[in-house]
Amino acid sequence: MFQLIQQIEAKYRKPRVVDARTGDTVRVHQKIKEGNKERVQIFEGLVIRTDRKNSLTSRITVRRLASGVWVEKSFLLHSPLVLKVEVTKRSKIRRNYLTYMRDRTGKSTRLQAVDFDKAKVNRANKAAEEEEAHIKEVATAEHEKEAAKAKKKK
Repeated sequence: MFQLIQQIEAKYRKPRVVDARTGDTVRVHQKIKEGNKERVQIFEGLVIRTDRKNSLTSRITVRRLASGVWVEKSFLLHSPLVLKVEVTKRSKIRRNYLTYMRDRTGKSTRLQAVDFDKAKVNRANKAAEEEEAHIKEVATAEHEKEAAKAKKKK
């Protein structure tokens, strides 16, 4: 039974997923559908929790400050809506869950940075980059069509 579950999960796993750890500052590129349009939204913040690392349902919880309000979002790393995860900063931490960061504000939210090899951690995922470029091309083509229609109406 366990082998059957692993075979089914293997079909849906992404070949390369960035090793995002608790305490990392990451940029998550997420595909968002609005009506019949698609766009890529970037959510940048601190990873305060990582769940089920080696599973199909591996998840990270990212926290950031947006317009004076702290916002947390959870991302399934193997989801087709998550195009790319980039690690921009790695911090020295001693806990698995940084839920205590929710109580902190201002300078007390800073973590001590650690040197790491960005190129090695952020291995390029060609499929994600191609899909992101395709979404941009489609959006610009639609924008140009609408601009041409607006010009013809005038």
